[in-house]
Amino acid sequence: MSINTAHANQGVLIYSGECILLYCDNVSMEFSGQSRNEFKGTKSGRLYLTTHRMIFNNSDQKDTLLSFSFPFSNLKDIELEQPMFGANFIKGKVRAQPNESWVGELKFKLNFKHGGAIEYGQAMMKATSLAKRGSPNFDAPPAYHAPPGSWQNAPPPAYQAPNGGYYGWVPPTDAFPNAPPANSVFMSEMPPPYPGINSTGFTGYSASGHDAKAAEAAASAANAAAYYDPNKPQYAYVPPPYMDEAPPTYDESYKKKN
Repeated sequence: MSINTAHANQGVLIYSGECILLYCDNVSMEFSGQSRNEFKGTKSGRLYLTTHRMIFNNSDQKDTLLSFSFPFSNLKDIELEQPMFGANFIKGKVRAQPNESWVGELKFKLNFKHGGAIEYGQAMMKATSLAKRGSPNFDAPPAYHAPPGSWQNAPPPAYQAPNGGYYGWVPPTDAFPNAPPANSVFMSEMPPPYPGINSTGFTGYSASGHDAKAAEAAASAANAAAYYDPNKPQYAYVPPPYMDEAPPTYDESYKKKN
């Protein structure tokens, strides 16, 4: 996980090649198990489920915690709670990454003010399972890397369920039909430093810019966009097409395009 690295211009900051699966506003987050000021009190804001992680963006711009990133590889003990009295909620734990500013584990609790806790929780666990499928070292938390200082303003997105889904699984966009507001999604120049559901042969920050661009070009060709601007294919956020086997490596994708 990382603190205050997944926001930009009051919007969300994602990595190159990362795709937003679900978006939900009016979510509250509570933390426990750590004494840092960033984790004190109840936070309200927006929640994003991506191909690589969960991201919480705080609506209070004066809070010490503006954004919080939960890589799938660092999540554990996720539970969907359905109390007899009270609203459903999600709880779990997230481990600190090596080289982070804190150590150990942090407990969290998610409440959805307008409903959808069960659907979101099931989607998060499914995405985590798919990410683990192609990453043999998934349970080893990766070293923390600060995102680069340069990023792009993403074009206004078209939000829709990807054609064919991810290995046959389609995120429950019927439960979360809203898209992030226009001009609120930004993209870093670097690929994610941890595995995701569209990662094969994951190499993180060791991947060259050439390989990253090849992967984005291959994904663009699928034309199954969750976030896609046909005028700027190099900035596409697209899922892989449905397939019964693991998607091709970066090098294989590049060779097919050339």
